[in-house]
Amino acid sequence: MLIKQILAGKSAGKIATVKPKDKVSEAAKLLSTHGIGALVVSETGSDVLGILSERDIVRELGKRGGSCMSDVVGDLMTADIITTTPAETAESVLQTMTDKRFRHMPVMEDNGMVGIVSIGDIVSARLAEVSSEKNAMQDMIMGR
Repeated sequence: MLIKQILAGKSAGKIATVKPKDKVSEAAKLLSTHGIGALVVSETGSDVLGILSERDIVRELGKRGGSCMSDVVGDLMTADIITTTPAETAESVLQTMTDKRFRHMPVMEDNGMVGIVSIGDIVSARLAEVSSEKNAMQDMIMGR
């Protein structure tokens, strides 16, 4: 399965982004409102400057308490981002996420962001694929 197939199965819409100068409290509200685990940090909506995840916020809350909520996103974001392309395999992206211990990866094409995939998106797609393969094997064995 390719990343473009996973993106096609996701609900179409704008990628949730924040700007580096936005307050962390605003970003936390967006995460909560959208029920997501990470926001892409972007000035234009298609560039990727970093990612701000729930983990980034919780880590800082644990260190400094609630005062970090008035910081700007650029101060807490993860700036060293690994991206993928629509043509990459889901298995390869899942392996990278597992090895590097992160859960969200922007998808880039022609120097612009076209989506974001989470480890949950990939696991869900892979489970559906395995279930389909199982059903096909059962049908073949049963002569259906």
